[in-house]
Amino acid sequence: MSQLTVVSNSSPLIGLNQINQLSVLEKLFGSITIPTAVAQEVAPSVKLPEWINLKPLSQPMAARILATALGPGESEAISLAVELGNAQIILDDRAARRLAQGLGLSVVGTLGIVLAAKRRGFLITLHPQLDALTNNGFHLAPELYQRVLVDAGE
Repeated sequence: MSQLTVVSNSSPLIGLNQINQLSVLEKLFGSITIPTAVAQEVAPSVKLPEWINLKPLSQPMAARILATALGPGESEAISLAVELGNAQIILDDRAARRLAQGLGLSVVGTLGIVLAAKRRGFLITLHPQLDALTNNGFHLAPELYQRVLVDAGE
């Protein structure tokens, strides 16, 4: 069985970087793969560590078709995950998540990442992480905020 590849969109990288928790991705997955559009979107705010691998699409037309409904980073990230096969994708946008799931991809978001990091002992508590995300413009419904804390045992 081949190794699961993890592809990320921009918003999880930017959000985790803003709260100084980008390293939880490496702890959880070892490496992350991103397409060109995601690298361009995160360039102003995130210095990419060596464990984030840039992989251009081999069939960029698929991303252009998806871009009619989604942003360039989301479109390329979904297209790359489909191209690679056996991939998990990190996405926050609801429409992008629905599309990725419809294409048979395993999807996790930023909240799922911080929850997994807490469960694996990489984070002691989620409350300050969730507050930091929302203080940096991450949109989080109050009921989802509470549900994540309950799931984390806080």
